[in-house]
Amino acid sequence: MYDIAIVGAGPAGASAALFAAKSGKNTLVLDNDKSITKKAWIENHYGVMEATGPDLVETGKKQAGKFGAEIVPTSVQHISKSDEGFTIETDKGNYEADQVILATGLVVDLANKVGLKTIEGKEPRIKTILDVDADGKTNIEGIWAAGTVAGVSVHTIITAGDGAKVAVNVLSKLNGERYVDHDLLKS
Repeated sequence: MYDIAIVGAGPAGASAALFAAKSGKNTLVLDNDKSITKKAWIENHYGVMEATGPDLVETGKKQAGKFGAEIVPTSVQHISKSDEGFTIETDKGNYEADQVILATGLVVDLANKVGLKTIEGKEPRIKTILDVDADGKTNIEGIWAAGTVAGVSVHTIITAGDGAKVAVNVLSKLNGERYVDHDLLKS
């Protein structure tokens, strides 16, 4: 059983996975390798002079993997409530997790199957997003959303930040106190 499962490994999903894994939580990332970021040329991401979308996505996965996130290339078919959390059905088998973060970018098909509430999108060309609160919570307790699917701007720096924010909120819930992750330079 995973503490946190993340669906999607674009900037929002990989950022959420980085925070979750670095905190010591048993973290699973399920990724179908269809991030819209894979089509991007990026020159407006703080700390990155320029990058191809595929390079940024791969770097994000490597960062999360460095801290122990398990990244599985697969497509998620369904998510259902189980006795201890959620069962996530994929084309490679089933996984169990206590909490789930959806970071599916432009795609809401899975969310619709699961029964998550949607609303009209706010960004140009994004018709539908998930109805989430300021913390990233959906209408189903234990399922969260981050990034474009949660209504934030499609820019990689913004979706990455939202993934981090939602992960910090999930970690705070799991730990029973506000989670903070600050590293310091060693002197």
